[in-house]
Formats: sequence, C-alpha cells, structure tokens
Amino acid sequence: MMKRKKAVRELKWISFVIPALFFYILFFWVPSLESIYYSFTKWDGVTSEFVGIKNYIRLFHDKQIMESIGNTVFYTVTIVIIQNVLGFAFAVLLEKSCLKNNILRTLIFMPYVFSSLLIGYVFKFMLESNIGALNNILRNLNLEGIILPWLSNPSVSRWVIVAVTVWQCAGYTMVINIAGLQSIPDMYYEAASLDGATKMQKLIHITFPLIAPATTINVMLSLIGNLQIYNQVYTLTGGGPAHKTESIAVTLYRLGFSSEGAQWGYGAAIAVAMFVIILMITIITTTLLRKREVEA
Repeated sequence: MMKRKKAVRELKWISFVIPALFFYILFFWVPSLESIYYSFTKWDGVTSEFVGIKNYIRLFHDKQIMESIGNTVFYTVTIVIIQNVLGFAFAVLLEKSCLKNNILRTLIFMPYVFSSLLIGYVFKFMLESNIGALNNILRNLNLEGIILPWLSNPSVSRWVIVAVTVWQCAGYTMVINIAGLQSIPDMYYEAASLDGATKMQKLIHITFPLIAPATTINVMLSLIGNLQIYNQVYTLTGGGPAHKTESIAVTLYRLGFSSEGAQWGYGAAIAVAMFVIILMITIITTTLLRKREVEA
C-alpha cells in the first residue's frame, strides 16, 4: 500500500514534466530528425526526391560554402580570442566590489542585454558610408584620410562584425570570470605574498590555473555561439558584398529562404554538417580545456 502511494506521488510530479517534454520533442527532436532525412533529398518545401549523399558531395565542392566556412572560422577564432582576453582583463581590473567598479561592470555588461539584431541595425546606421554618423563626424573633424567603407569592403567589414560582437559579449565573459576570481581563496595570494611573489607571478601561477573552469565555460560558450554566428552578419552586411562576408549560417538561410529559390534539401545537409562539425569541435575543445583545470 505504501509503495503504491509513493508511486502515485512520483507520478504526480512527473506529470508536470510531461507537457514540457512533449513540446521539446515536438519542436526540437522531430524537426532535427526530419532535417537528417531531408538532407538526403532534393526538397523544395513541397515535394522531395531522394538523392542519397549528393547534397553532401555538392557541399564539399561548393566554393561559396567553403568561403563561408572560412569566414566562420575567421569570426570564431578572432572573436573567441579577443572576447576572452578582454573579458579576463575587465574581470581582473573590476573584481573588487565598490561603487565605481560596479558602475563600470554594469556599463560593460549592458550591451549583452540588448538584442543582437537591434545592435546590428544600430551599428549599420552608424557605419553607413554616405550618411553614417561615424563618417560624418570624421568629415567634420577634417579626418577624411581615415574614412573607410566600413560595410562595403569585405576586408574591413569582417573586422567590423568581429568588433561589434566582441563589444556586445565581452561583458558576459567578464561576469563569469569575476565569479571565477571570487571563488579563489585569499590564502593562496597571502601565502604567495609571504614568499615574495610579484603581482605578475600571482597572476600566472595562481589566477590562471585556478580560473580554468571559468575559462572553459567562456571559451565553450563563445566557440559554440560564433560557429553559428548569424545576427551580426545578417544585420551589418547581409553577407555582402557578393557573399564575401557570409557565415555558414547566413549561407544556410539564403539557400533555404531567399529569392534565389528554395534548396531546403541542400540547406538541411549544410545544417547537419554544421551540427556534426560543431559537436566534434566542442568535444575536442572541452576535453583539452578540462585537462588544465585545477580544483581550488
């Protein structure tokens, strides 16, 4: 009798999970599994024809896809490095809690709260070559020599995308690093001071090893996010000019939903390939980063 009552009580709590689980399966797992199937078809959203691995063969011979992958790698590597370096520097400088530091923390973190789409459109308006605020200010200051086509020159616009993304996300990295710094016991620094260690020695031999768990989280979040970078590219350049700044996510959207004609089967193959690549990179990176973690 007691076992039956316990089972009924457990089922009552499970019933709260079932609706969420239902929607999770319906809107995540079902579309994901369908994408795998449609990646082996020529599908226009209405009719589909099984073509085997032709989409995947086409993918690895498509120069535009390879260029998009190159752009994505560039965005990911540069943003991950710069964002984490800045996030760590801000955390070290603002780790101690005081009014001035709290205000600066808020100002640095605030861009992360806003929509990346909104931020992208605001920066696009500011950086527009002819009527943009930045170039107009430079003209008024007689600094025409440093006026650049911020969004129409691929060599420049790639770095603009990197700068805008770092500006928005560095504050989030800083917050995680501050939490990591505050978890390091003061006794380590006190012992190092008694041994005559300098601030740089403390940073290298105490802070770096003991903040490794926070570093792992930051690197993984920024890595996964930037391998799928879309909003900043779409709003700032739209992937142009001539698709030269497209990330793989923007290319996927263009192939599936643009006026060039729906190629949903091919788009599904790109999405599946992206998933596999991101999964492999995540596993390898996590394994390498976990090895250097030290428990405080």
